Amino acid sequence: MPAMTKRKHKDAAVADMPMLTRLAALKRMSVRELKAEWEALFNTPAPNNSRGYLEMRLAWRIQELTLGGLSRETRKVLDLLADEIDGTSDRKAIIADPRNPVIGTRLVREWGGIEHTVTVMQDGFDWQGRRFKSLSATARAITGSNWNGYRFFGLREARKGDR
Repeated sequence: MPAMTKRKHKDAAVADMPMLTRLAALKRMSVRELKAEWEALFNTPAPNNSRGYLEMRLAWRIQELTLGGLSRETRKVLDLLADEIDGTSDRKAIIADPRNPVIGTRLVREWGGIEHTVTVMQDGFDWQGRRFKSLSATARAITGSNWNGYRFFGLREARKGDR
């Protein structure tokens, strides 16, 4: 995760408190104090008077400043997803799972004495002319029970408790 620049808090005693102490202190603050804390941490006026919202966002910000924020890659993925939802993206961004094989790859697995071939597509997986959004859904269609699709097709090692 990228290093975060810590901002100076107006009250040095508050800024030096351990993160968990600061988080617990949010519950004891009045809405007025929460709004003041907001201004100190975000350098903008608080957007509303909702105690729950202020506590939640302040808790996030305190942790972000202490532990670091989202990685650049995570922010990029979230921005792309938001653009897709808003319809502001010029192109349809398809965010593929990096664990998936290259498009066009054929995965072959024997199950129940039958050889099953699954083709990796841009938008999912094809098995017997049927489209699936995930390998797990494909494995479920083949076996009739829930499987980790990556494990079923031998793309990752089994972990304790996996099936």
